[in-house]
Amino acid sequence: MAIRVFNSSEEASRALAEYFVATGNEAIAARGRFAVALSGGSSPKKLFELLAADYRDQLAWDKVDFFWGDERYVPHTDPNSNYLMAKRALLDPLGIKPAQIFAVDTSLSPSEAAAAYTHTMQRYFGSEDSLPLDLDLLGLGDNAHTASLFPHTSVLTDESVSVQALYIDEIQANRITMTAPLLNQARSTIFLVYGEGKAEAVRQILEEERDIQRYPAQLIQPTNGNVTWYLDEAAASKLTQK
Repeated sequence: MAIRVFNSSEEASRALAEYFVATGNEAIAARGRFAVALSGGSSPKKLFELLAADYRDQLAWDKVDFFWGDERYVPHTDPNSNYLMAKRALLDPLGIKPAQIFAVDTSLSPSEAAAAYTHTMQRYFGSEDSLPLDLDLLGLGDNAHTASLFPHTSVLTDESVSVQALYIDEIQANRITMTAPLLNQARSTIFLVYGEGKAEAVRQILEEERDIQRYPAQLIQPTNGNVTWYLDEAAASKLTQK
């Protein structure tokens, strides 16, 4: 695991954009495609806009395939949709073709959507239990959740390599999320975290004793990949070691 701390969110986004492009080019050279799982929220939106504006000529975007680590159970037209945010900030500006976009089908029931997404990934990778994304982009909630792995939910102990649906009492909403075992198959994982409001959660994940029920993001420990945290100074402000 590596921790990179930047003076500002803009610097962190720029550094991560460089990493995204380099990782994508390496994946395309090695395997012909670059499979990436996107996250929602305000932090990746900055990254997506930067990629679309300044890096459109530095990656073969027609060879990049887009998945989502989790999705809110809302229509694709809903302002809260992770898919819609990425569509507006990244996919449409780059002219990404529909065949490269693997969105969660939220027109199905939550359980059906999760099962369908699991099958979609199995077809893509040609395997039922080996689903190695090239890159996971993850955020962090102020309650130490990542993707939709929320504290004290049943999905935290799910050992399947799959996508699952869950109802989260804390926010009174349905979510669809990749399980930790699936996320942990990624070749590379990035946490992108900005702001003082996330500082305590960052400290908990990185410095507290392992307690996945309270700090679910501690589950992210790739089996054959690496994890790097991209933090601004505010998000890193409560770490005792940087």
